[in-house]
Amino acid sequence: MASPKSLWLETLLSVGVALNLVLLGMKISDVRLPGNDIGYQPAQPIAFSHRLHGGELQIPCLYCHPAAARARLAGTPSAGLCMNCHRFVAATLGAVRAEEEAAREEGREVRQIVSLEIQKIYEALGMDSRQDRVGEESPIRWIRIHLLPSHVRFHHGAHTVAGIDCRECHGVVERMERVRQEFDLSMGWCVECHRTYRGRIVGDRRLEASIDCGTCHH
Repeated sequence: MASPKSLWLETLLSVGVALNLVLLGMKISDVRLPGNDIGYQPAQPIAFSHRLHGGELQIPCLYCHPAAARARLAGTPSAGLCMNCHRFVAATLGAVRAEEEAAREEGREVRQIVSLEIQKIYEALGMDSRQDRVGEESPIRWIRIHLLPSHVRFHHGAHTVAGIDCRECHGVVERMERVRQEFDLSMGWCVECHRTYRGRIVGDRRLEASIDCGTCHH
């Protein structure tokens, strides 16, 4: 018969093992596995709304991500590209109208309104709120959302040329306030898509989506 001391040690060890397993499980759950993280939706350095830009304003995906038409990576837009619009648009229409109304009520000149998020674009370009150069440029450090393992070879341009809609891999981005990973991007998911599109006619060409291992793997 086990002594009280040995029973106490066994209980203590069991509790310790169980606690370590729980802690290990918590740590593992925090690990982001490449390409398999549905729902990953990090806060970006600038609260860019795809719902507003892609949905309400209907700005095409390739306007901000032109590299997706020809290159391996879609890339992120530069602050300079943002300035094509935000040189003239410095705040929401609601904020501008509210300032105009306040100016009328107070009998003063309308003040320039620059939203906090658009001010970040100016700062990235070394500009102040009047768009005067006051410092050095600093890149906007966007957080990458869709990440594939290093042994996977994916080319945006090849898919764009084949007529694949961006939504097929990224979901209905124009309805997302903050972009998230919509699909698991697993090998099975990609292969199933290739099988679905294999032999399909797009425009004047027949798609030959390969399911050969060497097509996507180094």
